Amino acid sequence: MPTERLSMRRIRQVLQLHFGARASARVIAGTVGVGRSTVQDYLARAAAAGLVWPLPPEQTDEALEQLLFPDPRSKPGARRYVEPDWAVLVREMKRPGVNLSVLFEEYRAVYPDGYAYSRFCQLYRAFERRLSPTMRQTHVAGDKAFVDYSGKKVPIVDPLTGEVRMAELFIAVLGASNLTYADASWTQSLPDWIGAHVRMFRFFGSAPRLLIPDNLKSGVNKPSFYDPEINRSYGKMAAHYNVGVVPARPRKPKDKAAVEAGVRFAQSYILGRLRNVTFFSLAECQAAIVVALERMNGREIRRLGVSRRQLFDTIERSAMQSLPEQDYEYAEWRFARVGIDYHVEAEGFFYSVPHALLREQVDTRITTRTIEIFHRGKRVASHARRYGGPRHGTLPDHMPSAHRRYAEWSAERFARQARDIGPETEALILAVLARRPHPEQGFRTCIGVLRLFRGLDTARAEAVSCRAVEVGVLTYASVASILKHRLDQSAPPQAADGAPLLHENIRGSGYFH
Repeated sequence: MPTERLSMRRIRQVLQLHFGARASARVIAGTVGVGRSTVQDYLARAAAAGLVWPLPPEQTDEALEQLLFPDPRSKPGARRYVEPDWAVLVREMKRPGVNLSVLFEEYRAVYPDGYAYSRFCQLYRAFERRLSPTMRQTHVAGDKAFVDYSGKKVPIVDPLTGEVRMAELFIAVLGASNLTYADASWTQSLPDWIGAHVRMFRFFGSAPRLLIPDNLKSGVNKPSFYDPEINRSYGKMAAHYNVGVVPARPRKPKDKAAVEAGVRFAQSYILGRLRNVTFFSLAECQAAIVVALERMNGREIRRLGVSRRQLFDTIERSAMQSLPEQDYEYAEWRFARVGIDYHVEAEGFFYSVPHALLREQVDTRITTRTIEIFHRGKRVASHARRYGGPRHGTLPDHMPSAHRRYAEWSAERFARQARDIGPETEALILAVLARRPHPEQGFRTCIGVLRLFRGLDTARAEAVSCRAVEVGVLTYASVASILKHRLDQSAPPQAADGAPLLHENIRGSGYFH
């Protein structure tokens, strides 16, 4: 392996010690920290180049280097080798399975008298170092997409109030072609984060093998080098597109250098060029971003001679996976436990499951249209999502037969417990059960009422039950209100038509005396 060349600063120091201080090669070698033969080689080169001392003030390092280390090809009669198109080789390196050894074999097949392998690799690396930071990295085509939010936001003005609201800018960059996608959303919350990914896949028209997100909370619950915990909804989205998620290591910017460079480039192309444009809606902003993206991805990359879009169409599109027929539908996953009435609560409503799953832990998948319930990975129930009307959604197939698995939770048992307190309490419990379309839907109310009466004087419990039945309030909250405000100890207020009124804010005549 050839000795590494000294920097021009140290070579100038060698020349200064030799010509200026008249030091010997041994002294110079000890001062500079190199071998004596190295010093002698540099002095011989200086003599061959005819250097004069002191050097002219305008003598640059590049000019001095050319004098001391002239290109062998510039010598008269020197053999010139055919150089390959290094930009083409850089693009070829992004294809799966391609490395410098393969490219060298192809080069020598065309030019048998070309460069040797070591010189070929040296020239390739030198060309690669001259590329822009965006294209310096080597990523296999179709392998990775880097995703992150820009730290800069887009101002959007409300046309009615003039209020300025800041929108987030989502950036995604493919590793090999650097094809860039941007998307505006109001927040970095989970729905916006996943929605931006769905639109990103649609923009690419295909999917990479891996997603490399930053450790945003919407995507990663727990950052870790060894075992990062991916948000469940985000993981389900990735599984839908058959892509893996490998978060960048915390405080390791090189892991996501592609997206960091893409973010800076997108900021200049999108935010910089749109800084004087006033947007009055998110849709207007998104339309302007689409135009800026087309211009950005169609711009020719310096030194490679092709645009991001051309690079994507040439080397990366064919290496990526096809998309599923349907876009991913955003869904939230939550844990729940089946109640004794074989219903699961989701967003304030109750949905039935097979009664055999009483007290089991299940997973609920909540979308804008459906509520799906899973037990040990198997879907056991599906309901149309409710936004109004009755709070219980019960499927007849989920109802228990006469011989219930959990017979202890039955209408008869609640009636028997109420009967032990008194006839008025029994009447209240029977009225609660009769008012529900299915008696099981009143079990929770019965449990709550009976717990209210636990440890309470029997006469007081009977009075409260009598008042509740009398005014027709058959919910847990209403019975608790009667008990709290002692409404059982006063006559119920009457409306204009003579009907009794009951409300926790109605104090009764006794309150004012």
